[in-house]
Parts: sequence; C-alpha cells; structure tokens
Amino acid sequence: MNENKHLTVSSSPHIRSGDNTTSIMLDVIIALLPALCVSVYLFGLRALMIVAISVVSAVFFEWAYRKLMKKSSSIGDLSAAVTGILLAFCLPANAPWWLPVVGAFFAIVIVKQLYGGIGKNFLNPALAARAFLFSWPVAMTTWMVPLSYNSILNLRAVDAVTGATPMANLHLGQLPESSVLDMFLGHTGGSLGEVSVVALLLGGIYLLVRRVISLRIPLSYLLTVAVLTFVFPKGDCDRLQWMLCHLCGGGLMLGAIFMATDYSTSPVTKKGQYIFGIGCGLLTVFIRYFGSYSEGVSYAILIMNLCVWLIDKTTLPRRFGVSRAQRRAEKAGSAAAKKEGGAP
Repeated sequence: MNENKHLTVSSSPHIRSGDNTTSIMLDVIIALLPALCVSVYLFGLRALMIVAISVVSAVFFEWAYRKLMKKSSSIGDLSAAVTGILLAFCLPANAPWWLPVVGAFFAIVIVKQLYGGIGKNFLNPALAARAFLFSWPVAMTTWMVPLSYNSILNLRAVDAVTGATPMANLHLGQLPESSVLDMFLGHTGGSLGEVSVVALLLGGIYLLVRRVISLRIPLSYLLTVAVLTFVFPKGDCDRLQWMLCHLCGGGLMLGAIFMATDYSTSPVTKKGQYIFGIGCGLLTVFIRYFGSYSEGVSYAILIMNLCVWLIDKTTLPRRFGVSRAQRRAEKAGSAAAKKEGGAP
C-alpha cells in the first residue's frame, strides 16, 4: 500500500523530460556567448553595452506589459533575454543607445506579447524589430571597422573608423577585399553577431549536441545558398570564392542557426522544415542578387515565417491506418454534408 504513494496519475502524454522553456533558452544564451566574446574583442566594450541595453530593455518591456495587462510574469523563461541578445547581434557596434531600446519595444510588445506571448507569435521578434529599425537607415548601415578603437575601454562611437561590409562588394558583383579566412574569423565589418562564422558555428554545434535544434533547417538553408551562388556567380568571379564569400558574409550563419530554427516561427514537420530552409535560401539569394539592399537573410526568414501555417498544413502526415482513398471519401462526405446543411 505504501508503494502506491509513489504513483502519479496524470493525463497523456506520459513522457517525462527535464527540458523546459527556461533550460532551452539558457542553452541558446550559452551558444551565443562565443559570438558575443568575439564582438567585444573586435568592437570594444561598446558592443557589450549595446547587448546589455537591448537585453535589459527587452526584459523590462515584457515585465511591464504583462504587469499592465495583469498577466503572470514570464521573464523567468529567459525568452526575452534571448530576444534582446539576438536583436543586439543584428545592430552595428556604433548604433546609438536608443536604437536597441526602440527595437526591444517593437520586438517584445508588438511582435510577441500582442499576439499572446511566447509560442504564439508568427514572426521572429528580433528579425521583425530589425526590419522596423531600418526606419533609421543611416544608423543601421554605418559599420565599424574591427579593432578600430584606440583602446578596448573606449566607449565613444564617434572615434570609430567606419567602412563597407563584404556584402556591399558582393552586391556590386565584386569579391570583397577581405579574404575568406578573415570573414570566417570575423575580421570584417558588419553587425555585432554576424561577423565571426567560427563563433556562430561553435554555438550551432553546442545546440546540436544539446538537441535544441536539428540540422534540417540550417543545412537545407545553407546548401541552397551554396548551390545557387556556386552555379550562378556574378561577373568573372571564381565560383568557389564567390560561394564561400556568400556563405561567410552577412547574417547568413546567424540567421540559419539561431533565427530560422525558432520553434514558434518554423514548421513542426520534418518535410516542412526542409521546405522552409530551401525557401529561406532561395529568397536570400534572390534578394542579394536582384534587390536594392545587399543583404536578404532577415527578410527571407520573415517571408517564410508567414508561410509556416501553409507549409505545416500541406506536410502533415496521414493518420496511422488511414489510406488516401479513405481520406478522400471523408473529405467528400464532409463537403456533401456541409452543402446539404447537415453536420460535418
């Protein structure tokens, strides 16, 4: 009789796991740390200041909104902190301090909380905020040259040397002045979290080992970009160099590993995830090649976010034991019942 006290009766599913939202978000934060450390090394403590302002703003706006709406606090799940870090990673190191504050408000309140909070938003909050912040194009496209500070303790953006990013050269059909190795390590201009491919790959490997993400979306995304840029290089550029520069340039690695894999805004089916990744890759290359803006990752992912409902609907597996003929018969019977005014 005493053994019965150890039995727990609950509704299905009966699978127990130690994973929860907080642990998953903590893993994402840990995975982002290598890229954060590289950005601080390359751009000085101002990079850390931008990240801190963005995270604090995101957490504050989530707490304030839910307090105002008399809802339970959700800042403990760390999702707002992750959004703040990812938003900061999309900004230049010399961005004005108010830019991450405005972006955090848009990401948390408009994109996330107004639709019900975590798991109910249909757009990636950080990427949607980045798109909104292009209302200030000069602030969003003034890039700092890495290691241009006289001292790593210098927090004044006005002392920074600015320059073009590799994507600006690629947009003109030219190979960038930076070598592929420089782009891989991060010795190029760009947003805080996108410049170091090796740091992002380390974070991605950690997430794969922890089974927070799978390879389906990142691999299909990157392979699509690789194939298209290798087969269709611009000008007389070397195919391999052109492809590698596109893979290492811009926010492709950041988007493929950390943005496109967002649970709330990506498909749930395996086939749908491959379709989603391929769609992101196609749109990224199309925007880079034919758009007026040199980068297409954020807009490609946002467009595919809007298609997730359709992808999930068309890729849902059949019920076990139900044939195609039976499904067609059920649909025909349901349609006939509706037409006659009966119950489906």
